[in-house]
Amino acid sequence: MSGSADIGPSQPPVTADDLDLAVQLAVALLRKAPPAAWEGKAGSLEWDCWETVEHLSDDLFAYAAQLGPRVPPLDGEVPFVWESRRPGGPANAIHANREAGPAGLLQVLEASGALLVAMVRTTPPQTRAHHAFGISDPEGFSAMGIVETLVHTHDLAQGLGLVWSPPADLCSRVLGRLFPDAPSATDPWPTLLWATGRAELPDRPRLTTWRWDGTPRA
Repeated sequence: MSGSADIGPSQPPVTADDLDLAVQLAVALLRKAPPAAWEGKAGSLEWDCWETVEHLSDDLFAYAAQLGPRVPPLDGEVPFVWESRRPGGPANAIHANREAGPAGLLQVLEASGALLVAMVRTTPPQTRAHHAFGISDPEGFSAMGIVETLVHTHDLAQGLGLVWSPPADLCSRVLGRLFPDAPSATDPWPTLLWATGRAELPDRPRLTTWRWDGTPRA
């Protein structure tokens, strides 16, 4: 991975192309997983790898849906039914047909990502919609989708025995958009893992609680 990149207000905006790249890189990596590995735990999560891809797909779908109404809700989520398939499993509106196997599961992920990419491309930038971490705009939802994709692919790579190192410039842009107070002197990918409670940084212990700031930028 390349060295550290600057993080700050001069960063270019996060785009639908960035999101599309993140999803396509993740899908390409996950296609390399051995079929028998999908029932193992995904890194430090309590979910298995199959459930984690469903959860990621659900995140991307939900962000797309939140931008979908002509007047998006500002006080809550679009009221789909989210439910777990087992105690302790992720509460999703999106579930993949197990009979379709890992290839079908990754089609669900790719399709959910494409929905959010399309919504970010076509939604006016002045649109605002609800998120639990604060009202956001299409760029913010794109950045959120990228963070979800990058860090959950990290979880999955740990569980599936794969190596995952996303582009530094992509990590840098979403750090600048969602984690403006993150350190700027460290490599962007380890910094993003730190900002999402998945790693330590020098002189910075692993976070036990974290959240991003998705509010629109001037």
